[in-house]
Amino acid sequence: MQTNRTLLVAAALFLTTAAVSLAGSAQMGTWKLNESKSTFTSKARTNTVTYTDAEGGMVKVEAEGVDTEGKPAHWTWTGKFDGKPYKLENHPIADMAAYKMVNDHTNDITMTKDGKTVVTSMVKVAKDGKSRTVTTTFSAHGSAKKMTDKVYYDKM
Repeated sequence: MQTNRTLLVAAALFLTTAAVSLAGSAQMGTWKLNESKSTFTSKARTNTVTYTDAEGGMVKVEAEGVDTEGKPAHWTWTGKFDGKPYKLENHPIADMAAYKMVNDHTNDITMTKDGKTVVTSMVKVAKDGKSRTVTTTFSAHGSAKKMTDKVYYDKM
């Protein structure tokens, strides 16, 4: 009986700690593009990105912007920051994304299309939590030539 109670308390403590650490992640919240600080190699822009808690310990990422032709673009991803691929919805060049936490303020993102890596990003939130930098490397339309954007966002 004592063992069951100890296991139950340990499990509750673990789940509470996991939920608090995810909810307290520096990545969470809404981020708005600071275009004047950013450098782009393409006309596509992600103007706003929002990270929110989702059911089952997941995180939902919603992005609003424009595609390479200037048309509105909206994509979503729901998954965990565990480095495993989860489905992307409506992304213009990728169908899966894997988010991996490097530390409290940094995550790596790998996006794939049909199993091939098409985008890699490193997202770094400033120590004060008010801004973040996203460095993204991608191939243009399947080209072997790699291009890199460095994009800055401010927390809303």
